[in-house]
Amino acid sequence: MTNATAAVGKAGSVATLGEEFRAEAQTTRRVLERIPTDKLSWRPHAKSMSLGQLAFHIAAVPGRTVGMFQKTGHEVDPNAFRLIEEAKSTEEILAVFDQSVKDAGVFLDSLSDEQLRATWALTANGRPLLTKSRQDGVRMVMLSHIYHHRGQLSVYLRLLDIPVPSIYGPSGDENPFA
Repeated sequence: MTNATAAVGKAGSVATLGEEFRAEAQTTRRVLERIPTDKLSWRPHAKSMSLGQLAFHIAAVPGRTVGMFQKTGHEVDPNAFRLIEEAKSTEEILAVFDQSVKDAGVFLDSLSDEQLRATWALTANGRPLLTKSRQDGVRMVMLSHIYHHRGQLSVYLRLLDIPVPSIYGPSGDENPFA
């Protein structure tokens, strides 16, 4: 087997998914570290989550989704989205995030390639919303979910005039290439 073949074979493996998660977790933590405790109740619009709710949601997503992926599917509780807690401090956000990342990392490391390829379904009121491989479900429900909300959080920071860290390249405040 050539190195190119080995790389292709590993592209969908547990190691790759765990590595992606851990790299993105470092970036997410840098964004969460910028949150000032005295602004946690601020929201950009009446329909928006507060800064503390959004940050707490981001912090908890990895760990909370583990239970969803330990089974072959998950039934969505439509009321769960109205119950997002507001963090009390930046320290609480970071502590929840660190534990959440640890729990999700342990879970991802425990999966075999066969378990990643297994079918996983998301349903609401018994109606299928999404049927994919567990790996694709993790990417969509855990990883992409975090990236989406991290992007929202960076806008919140900008609106509050808090320096936005580099995420994938320079921000208006940081240039990792300089």
